[in-house]
Amino acid sequence: MEKHPIENIMAATLENIRDMVDVNTVIGEPIPTSEGSTIIPLSRVSFGFVAGGGEYAQKAQPAAPSLPFAGGTGAGVSVQPMGFLVVGKESVRLLPAQYYAPVDRMIELAPQLMCEIKNALMKWCKKDGAENAAQPPVPPAS
Repeated sequence: MEKHPIENIMAATLENIRDMVDVNTVIGEPIPTSEGSTIIPLSRVSFGFVAGGGEYAQKAQPAAPSLPFAGGTGAGVSVQPMGFLVVGKESVRLLPAQYYAPVDRMIELAPQLMCEIKNALMKWCKKDGAENAAQPPVPPAS
């Protein structure tokens, strides 16, 4: 059975959209840095698609098996940068392209803050343990 003309139009348009929107559009090519980190760009891709058409008979002619066809398609694609994924030797961070509110910035910095607190506590515990080991124990008061 022969395809309807609108099916051919839709197939061609969807094939073009498939070529434009691939995984490399959403997750970009990794970019190595001199410090040993890798930066990966992230984007949001949105697209819309519409197709339509119709067959039109002339009033003077009876309905023919092959009526004249008129149709068309349209598509729109939007690529919006969302941020960068920075992969280091010991950490992974997401750097957003835009900040919408101070809360977003606080959420982004929370893992880094927790890491800094952990490191400070570990240094303090090691220092406190070394000081207590150097002093003789104090006998209990009688």
